Amino acid sequence: MTAQPFDIRPVQAGDHAAWLPLWQGYQRFYRAEIPEGTSEETWQRFLDPREPMHGALAWQGERAVGLVHYLFHRSCWTVGDYCYLQDLFVAEALRDAGIGRRLIEHVYAQAAAAGAARVHWLTHETNRDAMQLYDRLAERSGFVQYRKLL
Repeated sequence: MTAQPFDIRPVQAGDHAAWLPLWQGYQRFYRAEIPEGTSEETWQRFLDPREPMHGALAWQGERAVGLVHYLFHRSCWTVGDYCYLQDLFVAEALRDAGIGRRLIEHVYAQAAAAGAARVHWLTHETNRDAMQLYDRLAERSGFVQYRKLL
């Protein structure tokens, strides 16, 4: 059986209704509860050309089936910015169809075009299925994340 083709493109103002269910699915996957106001502010940031935040959707026909969020930030280690791939999510029924890989490759292309020196991301240690893909597309840094919520 051949998988239906899909396209990836940056989010546009009219995509909110397609983006939101995927964003909510991502939150359920990670058992996170992000306030509605924060999600709305995030959406507006994607649409503001002055913001370093970006989003893209994978489309199968008229249906959004995956999302990726990424942002650019400075580094003390390089002249070029870094690109942080913050969120990646593919509809459960379509995992293993190559959509996650293509979304990551989309970010790689956008980062290269922007002159970024590196793309990096985090995943939870229990997300073994995704880590199998990530191990093929990037190198593990060996760093452990620490954080303090404020």
